[in-house]
Amino acid sequence: MTHAIGHGFAPALTTFVGRAGAVDQVAGLLEEFRLVTVTGPGGVGKTRLAAEVARKVAGRFADGVWLVELAAVEEPAQVPAAVAAALGVREQPGVPVTELLAEVLTRQQVLLVADNCEHVARAVAALCGALLPAADDVRVLATSRDVLGVAGETRHRLPPLALPAGDDPDEIARSEAVVLFADRARRVDPRFTLGGGPGLAARLVARLDGMPLAIELAAARVEALGLGQLLDRLDDRFTLLTSSARTAPARQRSLAATVDWSYQLLSDEEKQTFRRLAIFSGPFSLDAAETVAGAAAGPAVLKLVDCSLVTPPRTGPDGRGRYLMLETLRAFGLERLTEAGERPGAEALLAQHMLGLAERAAAGMAASATEVQSATWLDAEDATMHQALVWALEHDPAAALRMAVALAPWWMLRGRRFGQGYAWLRTATGRVPPGDPVWCAGQVLLGETTQDLREALDHFTAVRDAIGQQGASSVLVDALLGRSVYLLNMGRVTEGQQEAYDVLAMARELGYPAGEMVALTALGVAARYLGDIEQALTWHRQASQIDPAQVPGRRARECTVPWVQTLMTAGQVDAARRSCADGLARARAAGDLTNLVVCLSVAADLDLRAGHMSQTGQDLAEAIELALRNGYRFNLTGCLDICGHLCAASGRWVEALTLWAALAVFMDRGSIADVPEDLRRRQQARQTAAATLTGDRISAAEERGAAMTLETAAEYALVLTTTPHQEAAQAPPELGRLSGREQELITLVARGSTDAQIAAQLYISVSTVRSHLDRIRDKTSCRRRADLTRLALHTGLV
Repeated sequence: MTHAIGHGFAPALTTFVGRAGAVDQVAGLLEEFRLVTVTGPGGVGKTRLAAEVARKVAGRFADGVWLVELAAVEEPAQVPAAVAAALGVREQPGVPVTELLAEVLTRQQVLLVADNCEHVARAVAALCGALLPAADDVRVLATSRDVLGVAGETRHRLPPLALPAGDDPDEIARSEAVVLFADRARRVDPRFTLGGGPGLAARLVARLDGMPLAIELAAARVEALGLGQLLDRLDDRFTLLTSSARTAPARQRSLAATVDWSYQLLSDEEKQTFRRLAIFSGPFSLDAAETVAGAAAGPAVLKLVDCSLVTPPRTGPDGRGRYLMLETLRAFGLERLTEAGERPGAEALLAQHMLGLAERAAAGMAASATEVQSATWLDAEDATMHQALVWALEHDPAAALRMAVALAPWWMLRGRRFGQGYAWLRTATGRVPPGDPVWCAGQVLLGETTQDLREALDHFTAVRDAIGQQGASSVLVDALLGRSVYLLNMGRVTEGQQEAYDVLAMARELGYPAGEMVALTALGVAARYLGDIEQALTWHRQASQIDPAQVPGRRARECTVPWVQTLMTAGQVDAARRSCADGLARARAAGDLTNLVVCLSVAADLDLRAGHMSQTGQDLAEAIELALRNGYRFNLTGCLDICGHLCAASGRWVEALTLWAALAVFMDRGSIADVPEDLRRRQQARQTAAATLTGDRISAAEERGAAMTLETAAEYALVLTTTPHQEAAQAPPELGRLSGREQELITLVARGSTDAQIAAQLYISVSTVRSHLDRIRDKTSCRRRADLTRLALHTGLV
């Protein structure tokens, strides 16, 4: 049965010719091996085959099939970040991306399709070597010109398309290579038929060694030249290039001949455009092409599309059409670009273009009305923007810092390469003199993009110390506001309050609405922490009166939850519910996942206070799933706290105490100050629990929670939010079908052990562990390790 293809795959625009057997073979290998690499020379069709295999096996993977396109990744060190971006995993400052991926994937059952690995093969091999032992339900299908060299890897050599075996016209017409040639020729010339020329077609595809890309390039010329002349010219060109590349494999010589032949048919202006367009590592717009290749490049781009040297434009997420050069063609073009001495100039023009685009998009994101549109624009330019930033960091640090500053709000909104974004900002700011306006903006953003409270405070303080005596400015306001907010988070309420007072006057003096809104919100938070609810309401009301159209959407959304929490404390539940619903809607519309998680947790609290237990569970489950999926560790704290109150409200005191114990350990390790109101609320609940439970049960519950990792506690909260109270007290029927050894295996899985670690602990082989887990899955319907973890938590095995 064929299933819909997974995440990141573009819809096929042409028919898939032949290779049904190869699809079945690779699909079969994926059942037996966890890493399958499809190998073959460039242009043999590895990418297309992988997409067809992905369609075929999609139903096997509970968490989907995900494409990781590596062609645009130029630096091996960026491979983990590319995988994280493809999976939508938010990077965290200070946490290695590979480690973060292992944490996320260990709970999932996915197939990763890593396409075009050859230029970063060692990095891909290292990543697979780290992920596969840690995430036992992950499998990888890679495409590369050679194997990756990872233990346990198996190879499928993809041969060229089948060539005609004889002279029979019917047999020739049915051969895979000729079928592909005829199909693509008809796309160029609808009147094309093999007619009396099947023998010529057979000779042509044979000279092309059955290589799909070579066949498609040749078919693009059939209308202009006809089969006979096409074959004659191709033969001449092959002879020339074969003699000049004796050491290259035959198929690579044939493919190179085909590409070079197509290139030589271009005019001088078209050749220049082709090689300059090769500088783009990802999709590019016509405007970008004209910037890099010249203002008159437009007609040449269209000609290159006709020649199949550039793909036709596809509409991106922002609604703009973009072209793309296939990787094999791009490699050829880059060689010609280097030979012509044009590469440095083309790279500089590309960086200049992307800097301008980044700053225009940043200006759009600063306005609420155009935030979503601008962020989507950057989504579509992701690969090329990354390429330009990497180049600028090496060749033009000032431009790199400007670009990083412009992109940082988008990174924070989307969570794409978030940790790498912090590293880029830090590197670039280190190469610009302190006190420079862009340096100051970079320091403020560094403070906002780290989750280390003390480190963030240092960044904001550096700006204050550098320009604090120069008078009021928006960047100084942002730095002082950052200090205020982080001082409040660290429990230094009086200091944070005074900082907010000072900066409020400065923001008003400047006429800086965003600064004024955040300062008022910080004062409201400080007043609530100090117990002055009326004053807190006054501050928040003043903040709410500022026109949101004059404030970046991200800033306005960040002010929503503190306002809602103050309304809740004041007992104005209806107003709190309306504000929270508005905040949820705005976060969803903008794709602002961080604020969405926070809004969902507050919405759950509102539902709980209103007695809507079922809705509380739904909101919490969505928030926890999002936080786990994207690595928002700090955002889990509110979710665990509210889930504890949900349990308390239904009399599940043991579960509530377990969650709060896990929460306390994490907050202590992270040096996060507890909100006084939240602390009092938990203390009151604990007093009730103490009157209900024996001391032994309280101690056991708290010991269990203190032993949990934050992720295990979050999985536990998911069990509690999605399981009715009466069911939680009973072992599910499937547990009774498991042996003692199988229950032991589930317990070890829930504690985060890999198959190899389980095997070592139980003195059995890894294959035996996997056989046991397969039987457990059959008995319990738990397909993923996360499901097994939840079963163990649900039944008290951990």
